[in-house]
Amino acid sequence: MEKNNHFDLISYLELRTQRIEKILETYFPKAKGYEERVISASKYSLLAGGKRFRPILCLAGCEVVGGDWERILLFAAGLECLHTYSLIHDDLPCMDDDDLRRGKPSCHKAFDPATAILAGDGLQALAFEFFTHPELVKKVNKTRLLKAIYWVSKAIGLRGMVGGQMVDLLMEGKKGNPKVLKWIHLHKTVCFMEASLLSGALLGGAQSKELRVLSSYGKNLGFAFQIVDDLLDIIGDEKKIGKKTFSDVKKQKLTYPALFGLEKTKALASKHIQKAIESLKFFGNRGEPLKALANFIINRISTSSKSIQNEQVSL
Repeated sequence: MEKNNHFDLISYLELRTQRIEKILETYFPKAKGYEERVISASKYSLLAGGKRFRPILCLAGCEVVGGDWERILLFAAGLECLHTYSLIHDDLPCMDDDDLRRGKPSCHKAFDPATAILAGDGLQALAFEFFTHPELVKKVNKTRLLKAIYWVSKAIGLRGMVGGQMVDLLMEGKKGNPKVLKWIHLHKTVCFMEASLLSGALLGGAQSKELRVLSSYGKNLGFAFQIVDDLLDIIGDEKKIGKKTFSDVKKQKLTYPALFGLEKTKALASKHIQKAIESLKFFGNRGEPLKALANFIINRISTSSKSIQNEQVSL
């Protein structure tokens, strides 16, 4: 990670991750009654660790525009429920067929495919329970909250994450091109990441100009994140990234390394990070957390690769 004498990213991440985890554990339904199995499966995947990157982006978006991030923790936790639901479904045998997630057996391996499907469905619904929770509603502007929910709904829906995943599956084993690849990553990954950031900013009181700047940052960060993820499928250390490598290669997925090779892909990731950081000049020193997060993303290439022997803190 690029050194910054004015900002302690590790402490920043630890505090926010702890607060998100506390919300998830406090408000998660108790595993009892007839529905105990599906609740247990949902909780198994949700609390298995992970980056918590989308909720952290949400909190950072709130903070950078002068909002109180602690007031929107329930909304941020809802974003993690949505992300985990998507991972559970992506791992299913009928989708990407991955047996390992976050260093543990995928939900359908720890339980069974039918339970995993229902666990994902349950987490998607739980997210909106968090978004509309009375304790959140009384703390934020209701009009802004409604708009934030709308943005997130679009980002994860048929013309967002779901649509991107569909095209990702359809392109397996086929000859692709940069235009299709960019479309897949925009919808599968970038839209939700951007919406996570913008929803936090909106709830924090962001003005139109601030939202435009953050949209540019969010898009570039999202593309860099996915490009690095593509790279780590080839050069990553399985113990550090928590999932099997060469999964995309075996499935003949359309990825940046497949089209451009490793070195050009690394350069593309760096280019997007540079653009993201450049946009933050608008915020001055307030943009330091987001700048540090961007640097952290690009440095996953070195800290999560097979050539690094010492375990690193990872997002």
